[in-house]
Amino acid sequence: MSLDLQTVRRVASLARLHLEEGEDQRLQAELNGILGWIEQLQEVDTADVEPLAGAGASAMPMREDVVTDGGQAAAVLANAPDRAGDFFAVPKVVE
Repeated sequence: MSLDLQTVRRVASLARLHLEEGEDQRLQAELNGILGWIEQLQEVDTADVEPLAGAGASAMPMREDVVTDGGQAAAVLANAPDRAGDFFAVPKVVE
């Protein structure tokens, strides 16, 4: 598949790209090169390749989801410049 100049200009317009004179031809060559790589990748036989559930999902052991350091508001707020109860107090920023 290759894109003609009219299609490249339409795609650039839809992407709200302002193309200078002659840039559309350069963009056409780049897009056609990308589409060529995609066509080449589609020819690869992936019949025996298992789909991935995520990067390293099977290699990473899952840990139990428990709260381990809650209830330490005093320690967390010890260096706070200002606090309101168990919360950080910040200056009001309204213009």
